Amino acid sequence: MRLSKVVLLHNCGVLASFQEQISQTLTITNLRAYFCSLKQLNLMKPSIPQGTRDFGAASIRKRDFIFQTIRTAFTLHGFEPLETPAFEKLETLMGKYGEEGDKLIFKILNNGLDKKAEKAQAAFDNVLLGKNEPKLTERALKYDLTIPFARYVAMNHGQLAMPFKRFQIQNVWRADRPQKGRYREFTQCDADIVGSQSLLNEVELSNIYHNVFEQLQIPVSICINNRKILLALAQQCGDEQLITALAVAIDKLDKIGLEKVVIELSDRGFSIENIDLIKKYLATAQLNTNDEKLESIEQLFGENELAKEAIGELKSVLTHCSFLAIDFTLARGLDYYTGSIFEVKPTTVQMGSIGGGGRYDDLTGLFGVKDVPGVGISFGVDRIYDVMEELEVFPADITSQKEVLLINFGEEYATDLLSIAKELRNANIPTVIFPDAKKLDKQSKYANKRGFEYVIFFGEDEKKNAQVQLKNFITGDKQIVTIDEAIKLINA
Repeated sequence: MRLSKVVLLHNCGVLASFQEQISQTLTITNLRAYFCSLKQLNLMKPSIPQGTRDFGAASIRKRDFIFQTIRTAFTLHGFEPLETPAFEKLETLMGKYGEEGDKLIFKILNNGLDKKAEKAQAAFDNVLLGKNEPKLTERALKYDLTIPFARYVAMNHGQLAMPFKRFQIQNVWRADRPQKGRYREFTQCDADIVGSQSLLNEVELSNIYHNVFEQLQIPVSICINNRKILLALAQQCGDEQLITALAVAIDKLDKIGLEKVVIELSDRGFSIENIDLIKKYLATAQLNTNDEKLESIEQLFGENELAKEAIGELKSVLTHCSFLAIDFTLARGLDYYTGSIFEVKPTTVQMGSIGGGGRYDDLTGLFGVKDVPGVGISFGVDRIYDVMEELEVFPADITSQKEVLLINFGEEYATDLLSIAKELRNANIPTVIFPDAKKLDKQSKYANKRGFEYVIFFGEDEKKNAQVQLKNFITGDKQIVTIDEAIKLINA
């Protein structure tokens, strides 16, 4: 039996993802024994789920640097903060991301719902046996921040000042195959504007991308296309309904190459004539300049109204953002995009996209609220972090703080140490009192391992003279000073 990409939040809130093929028929009793044995092994050798990561202090400080850079850009452009729940109703998410995206949604077992909690174990047993359980899951971890945002706008549109500009920095989850730059839990930083069709919004968002990646010192290519071009291509192939199949296939071009994209298009029912047209369309990627690409597309589509509209929108945005690069192979396989689409890729590191977004002029219509146009972008912080690590562009002092360790010589100095710590903290200096009066060698090793820049010694002589001994643990310099003088030296 196969349990595919179903997330079970069981009794203790443990997240379990069953994706492996169980090759032999097992009874429920044997299965429970099997999982108990796995649990015992896990207790012996701690590990984390595939596609997730722990972050220590140094990593968190680097991530905070990225978050703060992005958050500042969002705030300067007038976006307000918002947070939504980690999980949504399944019906909120399903059918919004295309056939490929829907497969990657992490579903949650119905544990904890009124009157259903008692049935959760039975449902769990049924799914292990391969039985159909229609009420097994009604919620899912959020796949992205855009659909939950659209749900929020639909619920609160009467109270929001339009246009509404929000930014959001939260984790999302996808049941994807873990690999370099691809995780099952990761952080997105989104900025969206709803309630306006103006292309100035696209310009503003493009400038945010440009400014942020410049500050982070990541050389990037910021690409733009328009979904109306793809819709026009579907029209030329005979049916607008082909847009989804077309976008999904083209979106795989970078991953699988043109030959396999052609095979996929053929498998999806595209004719030889249609595939030849699509190949001519994709060939524009070989052209060098935006002007050459636009001219080629204009010739390919002739008087097609949708294509003319899309080309006009692209030209309008490019007038204000000369740094953008047109990429007509850019498709972004999500179903909800209707106009401009963006993708950001690093140019000096082998990595997938580190940002993306686009216009969605009827996303809230999925929730019964019509005529609320929107456009947004997203930063992939986890990939940005990996790129910055590879490029070594984090500020040199980002992982170090002017932290101070107070050496503990015994209980008789506890009151003085607490007083010194209070003065240091009042001066905004992070301070740690070593809690035990252990040998000086052990306390010094702790200071080295933690990476303290300064250590303060306060013993009998220092107490007698109302002074402290300040040691710079990087240079080895020592000074006998007052606490006020110590604060000035540390903050220098």
